[in-house]
Amino acid sequence: MSKRSIPAGAVVRGTDKGYTHAVLKPGSERPVEQIDKKYPYLRPRDAATLILVRQRGKIPEVLLGCRDAKHAFMPNRYVFPGGRVDPTDARVPVATPLNRFVDERLRKAATPQRARALAVAAVRETFEETGLMLAKPLKGGAPKEDFGEHWHGFLDKGMAPALDCLDLIARAVTPPGRPRRFNARFFMARAEDATGEIRHSSELGDIRWVRLDEARALPLPTITGLILGEIGRLVQEPPNRKKQRKIPLFTTVHRRHLMLEE
Repeated sequence: MSKRSIPAGAVVRGTDKGYTHAVLKPGSERPVEQIDKKYPYLRPRDAATLILVRQRGKIPEVLLGCRDAKHAFMPNRYVFPGGRVDPTDARVPVATPLNRFVDERLRKAATPQRARALAVAAVRETFEETGLMLAKPLKGGAPKEDFGEHWHGFLDKGMAPALDCLDLIARAVTPPGRPRRFNARFFMARAEDATGEIRHSSELGDIRWVRLDEARALPLPTITGLILGEIGRLVQEPPNRKKQRKIPLFTTVHRRHLMLEE
C-alpha cells in the first residue's frame, strides 16, 4: 500500500491554547505533547468526546474535568468528557437521529453503524463521567432490554440520546508512541440541551464550567488546547448547520504531526 503524501506547503502551527488563534490552514504542522517514554505501536481505537458550551455574558464557557493521576493516558490533565466506543453503543435506541450533514462527516472515516455508535458513545461517556444527559424522551418509553449499568438512570427513565443536538467539529488521531491511542471524534452541543446535575466520577474530578478565554491557564493536553481554539472560532463565526462543511483532522503522516481537513 502506498504511503500517504504530506500536503504541500506544510508550515509550523502556533501553540496557542486559548479562545483566539491564527487561522487554521490545511497542511499546517501542529504541536504535540512531549512524552518521556515511547511505547510500542498501538492501533488507534474509536473514541468520542462531547464539548458542552454555554454562554455567560459575552464569553462562552465549556465543561472540563480533571483526569485522575492514576490514569496512564493524560493523567492530571483537564479534558472534555469522553471515551472509547462500547460494543453496545451501536444498538442503543436513540430519541432523535444525527443531523444528515453531521452523519456525512462521520461517514468519511466510519461505516454508517459506526458513525451512529460514535455519537451514542459521546452521549454515554458524558453521562457516565458528569451525570449530564443529552437526551429527549424515547418514543414508546423505556426499552425492555438492559444495555448495561452505565445507562441506568438514563434509558430506564424513558430518555434516550438526542443525536440531533450534536455537531461534529473535529477528529484527532493520537500520535504513535503513546500508552493509549484513539481515533477521537469531537462533538459539540449546547449546554441547555443537556439535563441533570453535575457529579464527579472515577474518570473525571473537579468538573467545572470554564470561561473559554481562561481555559489556557489549566493543565491541558495539547489537543484539548487546539480544540478550544476551534471552539472559539465556531462561537464567533457560527456555521450554517444546513450546509456541509469541512472539519480539522489532527493526525500524523510520515512522523509529521499535521492539521488537515476532511
